[in-house]
Amino acid sequence: MELSTVWFILIAVLWTGYFVLEGFDFGVGMLLPVLGRGRDAEDTEKRRRVLVNTIGPVWDGNEVWVLTAGGATFAAFPHWYATMFSAFYLPLLLILVALIVRNLGFDYRGKRDDAQWRRRWDIAIVAGSVVPALLWGVALTNVVRGLPIAANKEFTGNLFTLLNPLSLLGGLVTLGLFLTHGAFFTALKTAGDIRQDARRIAIRTGAVTAVLAVALLGVLGVQQGDGWSWATTVLAAGALLGALAAGARGREGWAFTGTFVTIAMAVATYFLLLFPDVMPSTTNAAWSLTTANASSTDRTLTIMTWVAVVFTPLVVAYQAWTYWVFRKRIGTQHIPAPAMH
Repeated sequence: MELSTVWFILIAVLWTGYFVLEGFDFGVGMLLPVLGRGRDAEDTEKRRRVLVNTIGPVWDGNEVWVLTAGGATFAAFPHWYATMFSAFYLPLLLILVALIVRNLGFDYRGKRDDAQWRRRWDIAIVAGSVVPALLWGVALTNVVRGLPIAANKEFTGNLFTLLNPLSLLGGLVTLGLFLTHGAFFTALKTAGDIRQDARRIAIRTGAVTAVLAVALLGVLGVQQGDGWSWATTVLAAGALLGALAAGARGREGWAFTGTFVTIAMAVATYFLLLFPDVMPSTTNAAWSLTTANASSTDRTLTIMTWVAVVFTPLVVAYQAWTYWVFRKRIGTQHIPAPAMH
């Protein structure tokens, strides 16, 4: 197997890691005003602190995956990186700003004992979760369906080129998947009323998302799919249905595993639909960026491979240890009463 193909697979794995981990972060953030609604002001603040605490130890580590995926793309496929970031300059800028605002919300909402202060940062957390959840789906669906790319590997479209019906559907699918994934994670990590509410929401959002996802992957599969991509599509659909069935029976661990597999198989489907292209050209198929014409030299890929062999297991082991240490459920009984103003 050529090193360019190996790195295409590794980049797919990195994006998969990002979406299955950061995906539930986004879901919890989006659900903050829903699952965080209590009987009174004190109960509301306790519930919201529980939600934030479920992802508090892990959200920043989850973001490492997207940084690594972007860096690996830059090093292994510089032409792909240049064309993609040129085409998606505005959406990626919005994602970056949203992530910064969201992270500030996590860090600053508890810095002052002021209800209004906390409400404003809660809005930042919600908005900073919704925007990336939607725009990542729009961007990746555009990559798969193809974009107008000239012979010099330059993107020739504009913002409205990206806002096509199929890609917007892709954004709604990732939004729905992350909501469902985050709700099942919350149900797995909490106790009491929040757990029950999260499970109910996950089943509702998951049912709607299943319909949208079947429509999206079905259209993409008919247009450019093969046996492998259809297989991962079926696995994604089956895992989501299994997650909903497990959630209905109160089996949150299996439900969360199901949405984990669903997202992983959906990302795998996207990359199988792409290969051997990395950015198909709708202007002329001969001008598409591929793993061959967009990659770095073999020497660069060889050095990157050895670095990945050494450091990837260390990063995975450390992150797995973090999840193990913070594996216990929490509830409002673990949160001290806030001073409300």
